Amino acid sequence: MEVYADYAATTPVKQAVIDKMMDVYSVHYGNPSSIHSIGRDARKYLDESRRTVAKIFNAKPSEVIFTSGATESNNTAIKGIAYERQHKGKHIITSKIEHHSVLHVFEQLEKEGFEVTYLDVDHEGLIQLDQLKAALTDETILVSIMFVNNEIGTVEPMYDIDDIIAESNALFHVDAVQAIGHLEIDFHEFNIDAMSITAHKFGGPKGVGTLLVKDDTKLQFPQLGGEQEAKRRAGTENLPQIVGLAEALTLANNHINDNNVHLMNLKNQFLVTLQERSVPFELNGSMTVSTGHIVNLYLPFVDVETMLTLLDLSNIYVSSGSACTAGTTTPSHVLVAMYGNEERAKHSVRFSFNEQTTEQEIKYITAEIHKIYHKFKEEI
Repeated sequence: MEVYADYAATTPVKQAVIDKMMDVYSVHYGNPSSIHSIGRDARKYLDESRRTVAKIFNAKPSEVIFTSGATESNNTAIKGIAYERQHKGKHIITSKIEHHSVLHVFEQLEKEGFEVTYLDVDHEGLIQLDQLKAALTDETILVSIMFVNNEIGTVEPMYDIDDIIAESNALFHVDAVQAIGHLEIDFHEFNIDAMSITAHKFGGPKGVGTLLVKDDTKLQFPQLGGEQEAKRRAGTENLPQIVGLAEALTLANNHINDNNVHLMNLKNQFLVTLQERSVPFELNGSMTVSTGHIVNLYLPFVDVETMLTLLDLSNIYVSSGSACTAGTTTPSHVLVAMYGNEERAKHSVRFSFNEQTTEQEIKYITAEIHKIYHKFKEEI
């Protein structure tokens, strides 16, 4: 059996999404900025995709900017807000467990003279609300906190965070990449000023994403050239992928409840079966305030590199954490921030599922982990 269990890294493109994209590639191929009939035809698809995204998040079409993905969206939002508002203060806040497309931007801004507060998290990966409240000053211009952590699946207390930030002068950016398809997000219910998503995490194509920005939120846009995206992001729009994003987002949003039930059942089956097989493990993160699609396990009997290799030989494809840090030997910064040491991170593996994952695949994964455990148990 072959089992893909790394859906938090990327998902296969759904057939309905491919069909929509191929229609644009072959028929509606015009440049949306051209004024002739073929260009106007392409513009209709661009505008329709923008309206679709806006409707799903209860946003306005004017608040939707199409990008190349979450990395660009995060960079644009954080740098854009920081540079635009630096005359009001140069203090910015994030957490220690953000994705590197957020953390590295904060580190760069720190080198440029901004003061950065990196919030601690507890053993479940939840930020400390009292610390956030205490960190906010009159000089704070931006707070960036992810909705769902990409390595452990913990859902941050957005309503509480939102209430705290609302009492300050800071703007609020949210990396919502891992929340899509798992949580319903009302862009205007929260005090979110900018929010990033990327299509390939929920059955869409790679290389396309969205940055939602409130109409009254001012930021500097770095990409210059043409007047696309209402002069906010220059460059001819990648229409087929934008249409694919809108279709994938629609499908993900339409099946949130059913998928969440399925994923939580798989998560419970996974953990209970490991317990029944007497495999020693500990869950990294939270069982209650988390999504069902990510399960990060501390497996003390084997190091992560060996475990990944042995699982790969059994045709089980998982990861140690973010795919963006693949190829490095650095332990997960998320787990180090949570537990204060690198040893746990060196023995932890992330399994991530989606609606295509079956109970039979879960049984196969647990059986192979059981074999690996007994192999190393005997060697000890």
